[in-house]
Amino acid sequence: MRTLCVLFLLIAANASAQWLHYPDSRTPRTKDGQPNLTAPAPRLLGKPDLSGVWHIDQTPMAEMRRVLPAEALDQQVDLPSFCSKYIFNLMWDMKPDDDPSRPEALALMKQRAEASGDLPPTRCLPGSVPYTYLILPFKIVQTSQQLIILFEHYDPHRQVYLDGRPLPTDPDPTWMGYASAKWDGETLVVESVGFNDKTWLDAGGHPHSEALRLTERFHRRNFGHMDIDVTVNDPKYYTRPWTVKLPFHLIPDSDVLEAVCAENERDHAHMK
Repeated sequence: MRTLCVLFLLIAANASAQWLHYPDSRTPRTKDGQPNLTAPAPRLLGKPDLSGVWHIDQTPMAEMRRVLPAEALDQQVDLPSFCSKYIFNLMWDMKPDDDPSRPEALALMKQRAEASGDLPPTRCLPGSVPYTYLILPFKIVQTSQQLIILFEHYDPHRQVYLDGRPLPTDPDPTWMGYASAKWDGETLVVESVGFNDKTWLDAGGHPHSEALRLTERFHRRNFGHMDIDVTVNDPKYYTRPWTVKLPFHLIPDSDVLEAVCAENERDHAHMK
């Protein structure tokens, strides 16, 4: 856990130095010129426009202390200033008796915990979703035909098609999967399949197989706040589909920039 926290801190420090502060003419503002994050959500062709730079909401320190071991929070820096509880455990809000993990999933998580620090991103591999939603900002660009998601983490971009196309029936597994979406009122429902099994759902090591079907419900509550309900359906590792509600806030007047991991990477050889 200590290794995990330090890795996140280094990533966040680099990311914050890259953020830009250029006023966006499309941002509603209060009388004093500040972004009005409670203004109504923007719209595109009659539907909510999800475009913007988003970041997972911070978890209060008190809640982190109730669950995480003391050594995980014994840092000389402000860990909760960017950390979400869900990066440690996507099932954080779930009662232990409700945990749908099969014995195979628990065994794999134990194995991953013993290989401390060997998360896929420490080897410069993509985090994919929902993992990457939980650590660094991401940018949504919405058009009439598709949604493009750009990550400040070193993940490939993600394409979510809005043109009604069906999901592939026998896809070649990829890091980001294949995604198609439709509107359910004010909520965009994204269905994804075709993920490889090389990524983790969270840094706690919750696994998934190539049979994973991910359902995400994007709901922009107002200009500055959005929820994504993520439903994991993977019968190989879980006894039933399960859902987590992830809250996000807009980072106004900002952008995401490139992140390159493999160039001159020397850390992984020293990981235990």
